[in-house]
Amino acid sequence: MRFGRTRTTGAAAVAALALLTGCSGGDGDDGGAAPQGLPAAEICGGFAREAPVAAALEAVVDGGRFEDDLSKPDEALAGLRAAAAAPWADTYRPQPVRYCGLRPAGGGAEGVAIEVAAAGKGPYLGPELAPSVTSYRSGIEAFSSAGLAKLYFSCRLPAPARAIVVQTSVRGPAGVPDADPEQPTRLITLANAAARHVSAELGCAGDGLAKGVPAETKG
Repeated sequence: MRFGRTRTTGAAAVAALALLTGCSGGDGDDGGAAPQGLPAAEICGGFAREAPVAAALEAVVDGGRFEDDLSKPDEALAGLRAAAAAPWADTYRPQPVRYCGLRPAGGGAEGVAIEVAAAGKGPYLGPELAPSVTSYRSGIEAFSSAGLAKLYFSCRLPAPARAIVVQTSVRGPAGVPDADPEQPTRLITLANAAARHVSAELGCAGDGLAKGVPAETKG
C-alpha cells in the first residue's frame, strides 16, 4: 500500500508540473513561436552580411530583423545586363529598379529602398547640390544626405558586353534631421555594400568600390 500511494502521488506531481508548464509565461510569452523576419545577414542575398553594414542597416531601419518590401533583384540585374549589351542614346535614361526593399519586421518605422540603374556620363553631383551632401571615396562618385545616398561605379562586363556606369541609390526613412551627422555615412555604407553585391553578381571588372565603410572626401 505504501508503494501504491507513492506512485499515485508521483503521477499527480507530474500532471501538476505539466499543467504549470503549459500555462506559464504570463504576458509577453510568444509560446515559442519563431521570430518574425530575417536578420541583416540573410536579407537581399546577404549584401549586409558584414558587421559595419549590418550595424548601419539596423540603425537606419531601427530594428534587427527585416521583411522584404517589393524587391526585384532579378529584374534589376537583367536591366543592367541589357544596358551593357548594346549602345543606347545619350537621351535614354533607364528607369531605376528596386534591387532591395526592406522594412522592419512586425511593422514600425519606415524602411529603405535600394535601386539600381544604368547611368549616363557624369559628373553626377551638380554644384547646386554639393553644399547639402557629404561626398565619399568609392566608385566614380558617391555622396549622401540624411535621406538619400547615391553611388556611381564603372562596370565592365565580359565581352561582347560593353562598360556601363551603374547608379546605386538608397532612400532612407523620411524625417531624419540633416543635423544627424551619422545618417549620411550609414546610407552610403548601404549603397556601397549593395553596389559591391551587384558588381559581384554581374561579374564587373574595375568597379573601384571601397571595402567596408567609405571614407569621406575632405576638401
